[in-house]
Amino acid sequence: MIRKIAFGAAVALLAASTTLTAARADTKPAAVLKHYSELAHAKFEDSLISAQSLEKAIDGLIANPSEETLKAAKAAWIAARVPYQQTEVYRFGNSAVDDWEGKVNAWPLDEGLIDYVDPSYGTESDENALYTANIIANPKIKVNGKTLDTTKITTKTLRSLHEAGEIEANVATGYHAIEFLLWGQDTNGTGPGAGTRPYTDYSKTECTNGNCDRRAAYLKAATALLVADLKDMVVAWGPKGKAARTVEANGKKGLSAILTGMGSLSYGELAGERMKLGLLLHDPEEEHDCFSDNTYASHLNDAIGIKSAYTGEYTRIDGTKMTGASLSDLVLAKDKALDNEMKGKLDATLAAMNAMADRAQKVEAYDQMIGENNADGNAVVQKAIDGLIDQTKTIERVVASLDLGKVELEGSDSLDNPDAVFQ
Repeated sequence: MIRKIAFGAAVALLAASTTLTAARADTKPAAVLKHYSELAHAKFEDSLISAQSLEKAIDGLIANPSEETLKAAKAAWIAARVPYQQTEVYRFGNSAVDDWEGKVNAWPLDEGLIDYVDPSYGTESDENALYTANIIANPKIKVNGKTLDTTKITTKTLRSLHEAGEIEANVATGYHAIEFLLWGQDTNGTGPGAGTRPYTDYSKTECTNGNCDRRAAYLKAATALLVADLKDMVVAWGPKGKAARTVEANGKKGLSAILTGMGSLSYGELAGERMKLGLLLHDPEEEHDCFSDNTYASHLNDAIGIKSAYTGEYTRIDGTKMTGASLSDLVLAKDKALDNEMKGKLDATLAAMNAMADRAQKVEAYDQMIGENNADGNAVVQKAIDGLIDQTKTIERVVASLDLGKVELEGSDSLDNPDAVFQ
């Protein structure tokens, strides 16, 4: 009887496996592109939901500044980063995302544009006339020789100041402007500790560092803009949205867009600009979430997003698991070994990222890991970089396997020409 049950189970398992293989063999590019759009919509919707929770927490901080409400706002910001970072794989291959992304996730920023800074920050920059403009302290500032009225800090004011003077470091909106307003500067270099902004920076009765009402107005306006911008992207990836319709109508070009996002985020953006550059310079200013010391989580969620774009799997913030037609299905139907290789390398990168995250929570922060004379910390970061580079090579093989022609991936001097970094 036991043997019969085991045999019956084996037959059922074989049948299920055969059915699954056949289903994958029948997967069409159109189904993959549709599911890719559905995942984008879900991820941006989760980003919006978590940003709305952040907005509520910030309203609580402004209404009743305290250690508890500041802590709650910080926790909400960290939670909001999780789904957003998993959307970044939609960059590079989708112009709708690339044209929009700078409003919500631009970095690094010259924080002196926004608020008070430590004297060690300096008072001027040859590259940026607004280096210490301090919008919060000044009701009027000059931009390109013209006086701008900032008496009222509104969403319109912030939008006009974002990348003012066509200088990318003038980041007035988005996650990192909000991060700075919640944590303040991290002046610890590669030593322990994140930013230490006091809750009294928002107090009407115990105001520290001046202009607490204007600081609150800035924080509220920046958060309102983040929510509004995310709403736009939810619409864009909805069933009738422009971004969804564009990618779904593009056939092989749509598949190329998925792999361009995966490869460019893996190589030039994450391995290069966000990780290797900081490691080469041993510079904490090259840390992505530099005020909060949340960089390890941002990098990890980027890697999770890259895998998701390949497997078609995503777990929503409410716990719902999404699956569907994927690039993996298309590759498996053509070359099982290559599919296994791609998934294996994505998993290897995630293992290295999780090791980095574990170290960040138990041993030292990311900015300490990239510090000079920290061989162990440097090695942990380098292993994650190596994983990203290695998986990019397989991404390029996937492009060839699917006969997609030439796909241009983002590069980085940090990886391609390291000597240029020091010039």
